[in-house]
Amino acid sequence: MNLNLYGYDGHWIAVDCGMMIRQDLPDSPLQVPNLSSLGPLGIVPRALIITHGHEDHIGAAAWLWPHWGCPIHATPLAAGLLRAKFHDRGLATDAIQIIEPGEALECAPFTLRFLPLTHSIPESCALLIATPHHRVLHTGDWKLDPEPLIGPPIDEETFRALAPVDLLVGDSTNAPSSGHSRSEGEVARALERTLAACPGRVIVTCFASNLARVLAAARAATQCGRRVSLMGRSMERMVGIARGLGYLDDLPPLVPVRDLGYLPPQEVLVIATGSQGEPRAALSRLAQGSHPHFELMADDTVIFSAKAIPGNEHLIRRLQHSLKRLGVTLYDEQRHPELHASGHPAQDELHTFYEWVKPRHLLPVHGEYRHQQAHCALAESRGIHAPLIPVNGDMIRFDHEGLTCEVRHPQPPCIVSQDAVAPLPALANANDHRNERHGNIFLALPVAPLERGWTRIGRLLLDSSASTTLDEDAFSDWLDERLANLSAESLIELRHQLHPPLMQYLTQRLRHMPAVHLHLLAAEPP
Repeated sequence: MNLNLYGYDGHWIAVDCGMMIRQDLPDSPLQVPNLSSLGPLGIVPRALIITHGHEDHIGAAAWLWPHWGCPIHATPLAAGLLRAKFHDRGLATDAIQIIEPGEALECAPFTLRFLPLTHSIPESCALLIATPHHRVLHTGDWKLDPEPLIGPPIDEETFRALAPVDLLVGDSTNAPSSGHSRSEGEVARALERTLAACPGRVIVTCFASNLARVLAAARAATQCGRRVSLMGRSMERMVGIARGLGYLDDLPPLVPVRDLGYLPPQEVLVIATGSQGEPRAALSRLAQGSHPHFELMADDTVIFSAKAIPGNEHLIRRLQHSLKRLGVTLYDEQRHPELHASGHPAQDELHTFYEWVKPRHLLPVHGEYRHQQAHCALAESRGIHAPLIPVNGDMIRFDHEGLTCEVRHPQPPCIVSQDAVAPLPALANANDHRNERHGNIFLALPVAPLERGWTRIGRLLLDSSASTTLDEDAFSDWLDERLANLSAESLIELRHQLHPPLMQYLTQRLRHMPAVHLHLLAAEPP
């Protein structure tokens, strides 16, 4: 999720408003940012600024924006996607205002300029946020792609003209990775080579928002004499909005899924949602044989042209196992990395970009703690001050003395349940009641903070009536390793960080999911 708040002289703006899918919870509900701490702090954004149209940057807007009622500024594609979401919830769309990449706007003491970057969705923009005393570059998600397929490459001179910036709030997702991320042009050529060698029908699964990948797959199909069909509601919606804005003009005519059965197998290419193993997505329905118009057969091929999002590995493995049982040939990221390109910068790109904009300070965001840590090390090697690794809820001051974390506000998860936003504990209690027939696991962990991470004190206090036996030794080892890598400042925050991976661990190892009751106890370190 992404929700960033920038304040100056009592005025505030919000940058992005995203959600995440909680695959670790029953029914995979949506989780959105928690706004409960903003009211007591007097924070009411005067505007919501959107950097690009990915779900982790816009997905919560339809749920949270009604609390603010402020103008929303977004580029045309992101604005189109937001309007569709607002329509679905019965919200007026008057507040959504279009700004073209490269343009600027004024909002109270802030001057905001949208600076086009390449990413895995068109119209991704960095924001230059200027006040009378600061120039902050908020990068959003980006990479340096010399061949993006849709839209132009990054204009180096535009960013060189910004130097030096006071603070860069920057993407850390691929900071541990050496080298340079792969170009979309390279992936397009790899897709064409792969399709030419496939005997039967081919399904390419990718993120619906990756319009360059959709275009690359469609072009490759045309070169190989295949007809193209789209499968999945989000894929159809994304392509429809993009074509309405003038993107994908050279996309070939699309064949309705219901008509694919009339075509010879070697003439079929389907571009489908479901690369993350989502149970209700198009590819999962194909793997289960439950699609009403299309059935996979031996000699068909499924190409995963997407990276596994951390936390989704179990769902993806389960999906791929189902596909293999059908006799389908699989191409995935591990064995065929040439069929996917990350949308985030590796180390060479970070060095190049920082040479252009010459930031004095860095705040590393996106990714996990280890990614942000690697980002800090890279920045420090260039003489850029990077003293903080932020955590959700941090109130950070930036002034003439640099970056200071003033206070940390707890951020309990909020889940969208039954068309309303509710704190996670309320949902968890309901799920506990539903799962009682599969037993209970009561887990009490005496823990203590270390200089880095946490440690378990004493024995594992586990009481289980679950229908499946848990390997307590392996579970203890996993807990110790996980606790050592968590950076929580309090027991409440530690529980919020530990609970999701704990649920995922148990889901992968227990046949039926019991109700889980986790209690953390403060203990004195040895």
